[in-house]
Amino acid sequence: MKTLTVDLGKRSYPIYIGRGLLRQPELLRPHIPGRQVMVVSNEVVAPLYLEPVRAALEGFETAEVILPDGEQYKTLDTLNTIFDRLLEKRFNRTCTLVALGGGVVGDITGFAAATYQRGVHFIQIPTTLLAQVDSSVGGKTGVNHPLGKNMIGAFHQPRAVLADTDTLDTLDDRQLSAGLAEVIKYGLIRDAAFFDWLERHTVDLMNRHPEALAEAIERSCRNKAEVVAADEREAGQRALLNLGHTFGHAIETGAGYGVWLHGEAVGAGMYMAADLSRRLGWIGNDDQVRVGRILEASGLPLEPPRGMDPDRFLELMAVDKKVLDGRIRLVLLKAIGEAVVTDQFDPAILRATLESFCSAAA
Repeated sequence: MKTLTVDLGKRSYPIYIGRGLLRQPELLRPHIPGRQVMVVSNEVVAPLYLEPVRAALEGFETAEVILPDGEQYKTLDTLNTIFDRLLEKRFNRTCTLVALGGGVVGDITGFAAATYQRGVHFIQIPTTLLAQVDSSVGGKTGVNHPLGKNMIGAFHQPRAVLADTDTLDTLDDRQLSAGLAEVIKYGLIRDAAFFDWLERHTVDLMNRHPEALAEAIERSCRNKAEVVAADEREAGQRALLNLGHTFGHAIETGAGYGVWLHGEAVGAGMYMAADLSRRLGWIGNDDQVRVGRILEASGLPLEPPRGMDPDRFLELMAVDKKVLDGRIRLVLLKAIGEAVVTDQFDPAILRATLESFCSAAA
């Protein structure tokens, strides 16, 4: 087992990474300060992994909420089902919520914890690669709105993250690829050596070699923990973690939540960001080719879905948390391993990128 720390002073917390962690109650129990624990999972994950979590919580007053599976259920209505259960069971301000599942479960459970009785404790037990390397770490919580993804939420840090890599054994290939998008992102924005490593080990990751997956998860979490410790509330460098996300969120919203997985949309979005970076003269054609090659080898799409046009993209991209004073800000590449957040680009060049990709997808 590896243990990393998200250094936030008195609110610091560990990230445990390893095999069989769900069957080690000594990892979970010390992070539960009260007696009441609500486990939130979904209908896919609960039959697989709820039982060992129940066993680890023996002696606590426990209850469960089982949500439907899918991004389309990451809504205020679904959030209310968690509140209903907490109130029915008379959970108090010392309770702890445990998120057992992927990114949707983690985001919505974290938001419930941030807002129930003005804030209670929660723990992340991510069961997808994407959640283990990204969404479970850093305290971003929230739900979607029909007009924009993740537009309703709060920063609320977990007390611990338990990334049991055994849960990846039941992950389907599409979800594995979606998780690799976020792994690749760390190499592109701040860790060129990691990107080089990923290029050499993409086949191993796609074939689920345990050593390669463990290395990718640890290096991703280390990058995420360092960024969050330096900029918890995204006032500066944390925004770099959104490489490809402004394009990707537009894809998810435009296609309909749940049609594309988040990582699939981010993968296409990162390639679009690389294309725009090349058009601006910031990276060369060879770098864009490298980005496209590793995304394609990871089973990720390089084009947006059919039916997206530049005007629709721009409309949806305007509803983004990075938009400032009406100007779209994007995370773009200066080099492999170096990214910037900027609004300093010619809108006509952005439109050229959008037109190129939308025509290719038509």
